[in-house]
Amino acid sequence: MAILVKPHNEEEEKVLLAFLNSLHYDYVPADIDIPSPTDEKRQTLEEYNNEIAEAEAEYKKGSSVSTDELKKNMQGW
Repeated sequence: MAILVKPHNEEEEKVLLAFLNSLHYDYVPADIDIPSPTDEKRQTLEEYNNEIAEAEAEYKKGSSVSTDELKKNMQGW
């Protein structure tokens, strides 16, 4: 059996290792960076907000496409 555990901080890691050592468990530490779901969601939200801000800035500069132009461009898809 294999279990992947990701402690939230250094203190939790120390406690976990002490527990494993105290019971003489065999384990292999691995330096695998696994982002937490909250980090992924935060990054996705930041990217989404940046895209909206960029689009708004382009619109304010007058770099927008009319609905008719958009429909015309989308006909080829």
